[in-house]
Amino acid sequence: MQTMDATDAGDTAALPQAERALQDIRRDVLSMAFAPGEPVSERALQDRYHMSRTPIRAALAALSAEGLVDRDPRGGYLIAPIDLTEIRDLFEFREELEDTAVRLACRRAQAEDLAALRQTIDRGRTDFRVEDWMASGLDVHVELAALSGNPFLRDAVRAAVGRALRLRWLLASDAAQRETAWQEHTEILDLVTAGQEDAAARQIRLHTRAVRDQILDAVEGARRFLGTRGVVDHKPGRGGSV
Repeated sequence: MQTMDATDAGDTAALPQAERALQDIRRDVLSMAFAPGEPVSERALQDRYHMSRTPIRAALAALSAEGLVDRDPRGGYLIAPIDLTEIRDLFEFREELEDTAVRLACRRAQAEDLAALRQTIDRGRTDFRVEDWMASGLDVHVELAALSGNPFLRDAVRAAVGRALRLRWLLASDAAQRETAWQEHTEILDLVTAGQEDAAARQIRLHTRAVRDQILDAVEGARRFLGTRGVVDHKPGRGGSV
């Protein structure tokens, strides 16, 4: 699996240390440079990112709030494992949320905003770097939700899609998956541009379910790499992992 070194994917050197620590560690968690379930310590992160304890500790607290890092009962921290139940719940939520957003976008979107979104979609097909493609995929859904004219919907979609960003790393190196994403995003945008509300909502539901299934299949295929600590399935009424 492709990973990134701590110095890759963007220069954050000009940022304040606390923000730089958060962005650098978050990037490496999302890209799976840190494996799900991997133990990490403040000291190891200080050495890796050449920072003092204070910004590292602040970054870990923020990542814990985002669900990307867990406290290890034995001391230190763990990169949060991939939770299969969370994936299913998250995409169920996204399906309802984005259905509403795309229906409002069909009624309210302006021509210049539709044109800007088409550029975002096309950016995910050209000048490919994995980290850029993932960011483009995030932007597409957030920008589409923004076309609803409702900032609460936009922010909710941003939070939900961002939560799944680490999982999309499992798909990002597959050229066929990138082409499929481009085709589906383009079709959704064409329907929104035409004001076809029911068809656009139906298509975004199908797209959301397809991405969910691709991610679940990719996690299953990567179980050997991820290990027993890296994948859990917290089904209702059950604890522990399977």
